Amino acid sequence: MGTPSLSPWAVLGLALVLVGLWAPCVVSRQPNFIVILADDVGWGDLGANWAETKETPHLDQLAAEGTRFADFHSAASTCSPSRASLLTGRLGARNGVTHNFAITSLGGLPLNETTLAEVLRGAGYSTGAIGKWHLGHHGHHHPNSRGFDYYFGIPYSHDMGCTDTPGYNLPPCPPCPRHGTSAREARKDCYTELALPLFKNVTIVQQPVELSSLATRYAEEAARFIQRASDSGRPYFLYLALAHMHVPLTPPLPPAPGRSIYGASLSEMDALVGWIKEVADSHGKGNTLLWFAGDNGPWAQKCELAGRLGPFVGAWQRQRGGSSAKQTTWEGGHRVPALVYWPGRVPARRTSHALLSVLDIFPTLVALAGAALPPNRRFDGLDVSPVLFGWSDVGHKVLLHPNSGAAGKVGEIEALRLAQYKAFYTTGGAMACDGSTGPAERHQPPLIFNLDRDIQEQEPLDVASREYQAVLPAISRAYTLALQDIAADNISVADYSQDPAAVPCCNVQHVGCRCRGAHGATLDPHVEKRTPRLCL
Repeated sequence: MGTPSLSPWAVLGLALVLVGLWAPCVVSRQPNFIVILADDVGWGDLGANWAETKETPHLDQLAAEGTRFADFHSAASTCSPSRASLLTGRLGARNGVTHNFAITSLGGLPLNETTLAEVLRGAGYSTGAIGKWHLGHHGHHHPNSRGFDYYFGIPYSHDMGCTDTPGYNLPPCPPCPRHGTSAREARKDCYTELALPLFKNVTIVQQPVELSSLATRYAEEAARFIQRASDSGRPYFLYLALAHMHVPLTPPLPPAPGRSIYGASLSEMDALVGWIKEVADSHGKGNTLLWFAGDNGPWAQKCELAGRLGPFVGAWQRQRGGSSAKQTTWEGGHRVPALVYWPGRVPARRTSHALLSVLDIFPTLVALAGAALPPNRRFDGLDVSPVLFGWSDVGHKVLLHPNSGAAGKVGEIEALRLAQYKAFYTTGGAMACDGSTGPAERHQPPLIFNLDRDIQEQEPLDVASREYQAVLPAISRAYTLALQDIAADNISVADYSQDPAAVPCCNVQHVGCRCRGAHGATLDPHVEKRTPRLCL
C-alpha cells in the first residue's frame, strides 16, 4: 500500500507493528466475517463498476481478487431501514424500522428482533461494531445490548450533531457554539444545539467528535478488535459502518487542483478499506470473508458532494423533476456497489449478475458459521453462498423495494423487481440538486421498465404492448403474494416516540453537551475515565 496518497494508513500500519498488533495468529475453523458498509455511496463510485471513477484502486483490487456483484441492492433507500435489514435479514415491513431514528428517539430496532450479531455470538463469535449505528441509542437499543461485545462509533449520522470542524456540506453548517445561547445560530438542516458524540461501548468519550480524525480512529479500533479476537482463538464478526460518503465530507487534506472534495473523500475511504483488508490478511489470509456494500444510493440534493449513479439515472423521473437517487425506489436509490473477498473460497476476477440484496448477508453468514436462523419469523434474505462460491449465478426471483422517504407511506412496498422487469406503483417526492421535487404520482396499472434494454429507466413499456400485457399478470401475482406473506408473518413495531431526555449528552452543564478537554485532543485512558457514562 505504498503510494503517497496512503501515507496516513502506512503510518498507522507501522505504529501497529511496533505495538505488536500485526502478528499472525492461528485461525478458528469457523470463518471470520468483516462487513464494511459505506454510507450514501453510488454504484458508480467504484472504478470496477464505472470506468470514469479513478479514486478506488484498492476497492478495484478487492474486486480483482474477489467477486463483484453488478446487480446488488440495499433493502431500503435510507439509513436506519437499510441497516436494520442488514442486521435482521428482514425488510422494514417485517422488522418495524421504516424510517430514520432521531437524536431524541426513545426506541430503535425492536428488541424482539434478533440481530446477526446475537446469532453469531451464540455460535461462539467475538462481535464488534465500529462506526455509525442509527438503530437506537437509548436504553437497550444500544449496540452493546444488541449482540455486540464491543462498540466504538457514533449513534447516528454525523450530520446529526455539530462539530468544531464541520467539514463540507450543502448548506454549510456552523461549528458548535462555545459560550451559551447567544452564540447559537439556527440554520435549516443543521444541528446547532447538540454536539455529535463518540461512544466507546456505553461511554461517551468525545463530544463533539473530531471529524478529521474519525476515519483513522475507526481503522485503529478495527485493527485492535481483530487483534483481540485473534488472540482469543475465537472467530470474529466485525461490522464496520463507515462515515464515508455521507455529508459532511472531511477529506484528510484539501483537494489538489482539479480534484473534487468528493473525490478526495472517496480516495480516503478506498484507502481505509484497502488497509482493513491487509490487516485481516495479516492474521491468516483465507480465514476471513470481507463483504463490502453500500447502505443506499447518493444523496442527490447535496449536488457536487453526492456520489455517482453510473448509468442508473432514473431518466423518467429526472424528466419530470426531482431526484432518482437516495430515498427513492429508482435504481440509483438502492442499487449499490458490492464486493466479496475470501481468498481460496470466493473466485477471483468474477462478476456476478445474480439479483442480490443486503438482506442476504444475514442468512449467508449464519449458514457459513454453521448456526441456525432464528425461529418463528420469515426472512427476505437468501443464503447466497452458492453464488459467492461461483457454483450458481441465481439470486432472487422477486425483490421488493420499500418507500424510503420520497413519495408514498414510508415502509410500504410500492416497487418491485421480477427478473429483468421493474414495476412502480408510486414515484416522485425526492429533492434533486436543483431544488425540484418530482410530483408524487400513483400508478395503477404500474409503470414497468425492462432493465435489460433500459437500464436508465427512461421509457416504461407501453401498457398496450404485448410485452406489458404478458408480464403484468406475473408482476401482479408476485406483488400480491409478497404482501400476503408479510401480512402473515410475525411483524415487529418500532417505537418512534421522542423525548429530549434521550439525547446523548456527556455534560449537561456545557453548551452543546461539550466534554471538558475533548476539543482538539486525542483520547487517552485518563480522558476516558473522567468522561461520564450515558445513562442507560
